[in-house]
Amino acid sequence: MRSFTRYLWFNTAKKRELINITGECEDFLRESGVREGLMLVSAMHITAGVWVNDNEPGILADAMELLENLAPEGPDYRHHRTGEVNGHAHLKNLLTHNQVVLPITDGELDFGPWQTVFYAEFDGMRRKRVLLKIIGE
Repeated sequence: MRSFTRYLWFNTAKKRELINITGECEDFLRESGVREGLMLVSAMHITAGVWVNDNEPGILADAMELLENLAPEGPDYRHHRTGEVNGHAHLKNLLTHNQVVLPITDGELDFGPWQTVFYAEFDGMRRKRVLLKIIGE
């Protein structure tokens, strides 16, 4: 069994953004030479998430709207008593999760139809990273 690690770095222009990272995941897999295994994709920040979904503007906008409705920016979250003002971003992370595991079959990411990997930033405009970790043969 072999393992490979890569970090993707982001500094988003907006507080909330979705970034399609499927191409970076596929490039990393190709460079690793792994034919069978798993790829972990993990946002290394508690105010961001990673998810797999359709790369269709309507569903992406609906998802971000849903998250904003469930965890709106602005209310007096208890977390804000620490001096931070990003309680909403922490809650959005809990709703989306911070990592996904992608299957690797015959040297390819084994996606279903339309599946795409997204980095979801909820408190951006500063440097953040995503871990890509492949294990396999």
